[in-house]
Amino acid sequence: MLYFNSDYTEGAHPKILEQLQETNFRQTVGYGEDEYCEKARGLIREACGAPEAGVHFLVGGTQANFTVIRAALRPHQGVISPVTGHIHVHETGAVEATGHKVLALPCGAEGKLSAGQVAEVCAEHFAGSMPPEHMVQPKMVYLSHPTENGALYTKAELMAIRQVCDEYGLYLFVDGARMGYGLAARGTDVALTDLAQLCDVFYIGGTKCGALFGEAVVIPNRELNRDFRYAIKQNGGMLAKGRLLGLQFLTLFTDGLYTEICKKADEQAYRIAAACEEAGIETYAPSPTNQQFFIFPDSQLKKLEEKYVFSFWEKVDEGRTAVRICTSWATREEAVEELIADLKNLG
Repeated sequence: MLYFNSDYTEGAHPKILEQLQETNFRQTVGYGEDEYCEKARGLIREACGAPEAGVHFLVGGTQANFTVIRAALRPHQGVISPVTGHIHVHETGAVEATGHKVLALPCGAEGKLSAGQVAEVCAEHFAGSMPPEHMVQPKMVYLSHPTENGALYTKAELMAIRQVCDEYGLYLFVDGARMGYGLAARGTDVALTDLAQLCDVFYIGGTKCGALFGEAVVIPNRELNRDFRYAIKQNGGMLAKGRLLGLQFLTLFTDGLYTEICKKADEQAYRIAAACEEAGIETYAPSPTNQQFFIFPDSQLKKLEEKYVFSFWEKVDEGRTAVRICTSWATREEAVEELIADLKNLG
């Protein structure tokens, strides 16, 4: 079987494995205070154009999300999210388990929130018919870039959301589990430097972008960064062998490796998308990233699933199913060629 269901089905980029092997017997201090973590922080700050930003390494996306949100919010505050947001759908109530409500808002096929939606929620809370203290106070906006459906925010859209956040005193938090694929996508006008300027906190995904595991949380907001290591420890995220995280990001951010491997995944996805379109397969949600979404007749999908594994997305109607076809930093050329050939022969 050939797996196109996810971007974390493989292990790690060979250069990371080489560095882990080469440094295996070197002794370092623990808990992310070693030389590899510090060098990685320096490279990430440089890439973000944010020399004063806090940079912290956590193991996974769910852990990063609930640790950031719990550290930032007071008990009576909640986080605005698209209804498709990872914290709302795919994290088993991890944020709610910390005592903070996810204020989920509807979104279209792209999975994006608009500045207008955020403003409407805040206006209703602070100037609506109910006393505001009777309701959960919105204090943070959570976005994914790319979204769960592979779409990207434009710089103008992020700036508009930032403006609303400033007006109502909200933090802006961007989940970047697949950020590398977004930054490398064709046509994007959003760079790491823009995120560092517009966000209070965001993270750069490693788990889905070439690392064995790990996410780099970047905190430009000094207030949020002040005691963040306490929050990491309290939430079980402080890895004793923190060097394993730092070394991976040091490798990914050396000589442009992170961008290079993510761009390769995007390009492979574009080839698959072109083949689907040529075969007359209907698009479910347009995406410029490594995640592509198409609606297949069940008869065609059943035939493909004899050789390929995709992610089920939605039963569109009787006889048709939407699936996600996902490439990764490690997707093999020959696997893509084989899938393209089979798509052309669906008939």
